[in-house]
Amino acid sequence: MYKLIAIDIDGTLMNDRKEITKEVNDAIQAAKAKGVKVVICTGRPIVGVQSIIEELKLNDEDEYVITFNGALVQNTHTQDVESQITLTYENLKEIYELGQKLNSPLHYFDTENLYTPNRRISKYTIHEAHINQIDLHYRPIEEVPEDMLIPKVMFIDEPERLDTIIANIPESFWEKYTFVKSTPFFLEILDPSVSKGNAVKLLAEKLGIKQEEVICIGDGENDLSMIEYAGCGVAMANAVSVVKEVAQFHTLSNNEHGVAYAIEKLVLEPDAR
Repeated sequence: MYKLIAIDIDGTLMNDRKEITKEVNDAIQAAKAKGVKVVICTGRPIVGVQSIIEELKLNDEDEYVITFNGALVQNTHTQDVESQITLTYENLKEIYELGQKLNSPLHYFDTENLYTPNRRISKYTIHEAHINQIDLHYRPIEEVPEDMLIPKVMFIDEPERLDTIIANIPESFWEKYTFVKSTPFFLEILDPSVSKGNAVKLLAEKLGIKQEEVICIGDGENDLSMIEYAGCGVAMANAVSVVKEVAQFHTLSNNEHGVAYAIEKLVLEPDAR
């Protein structure tokens, strides 16, 4: 029945030790052997998923990855870009000025690098660079090239501080941008047309796969749009409550091979009946 599985990385595909367990890898390979498309769908930048794509052998012909929370859809075999939706330099300036008013540190990306305009670099920016193995540069806003492609900007702070920042973002900004809280300390800001759900929908339509033939597995608020889109939305046991509320299937946690359990129950076991 199902022909495409979109899987989030952090808190979903990987356990808390940032490992893909053998059980999860084996289940993904078994789904692939059945002809099911398996697509990583993550807030991470493209450079932050290359080793995962290789580990899971998701770079065969006509395979894809969704990164930057849906801002980039790319063929993993040819590197051809299927969809790329970015913010402009003017957007970056506007968001930076808002961050200054709200006293929020931020960082921002192009397709290959992470940048901070802050001389005092946040520990959360360092964390972002480390988990994605991405080059980090200090670049003030006034030094950013006006033609730079910016997939996303992020407000970053201690969880309680970030909640206060979010509460004080003017309504006009909520109408102009997509905001997704990917972790308690990251608020991601993207073009208003960008979401994981829209990216999965675009890819499914390109591949001729119906909505009801799509499984999406996630745990965080940034996974909500794809969980809502999917024919079967799957919530990890460690998912935030809003994801659990809309999901049709609840699996085990990321530390209990939850992705493997979902694939076995929804994709592999029906053949055994």
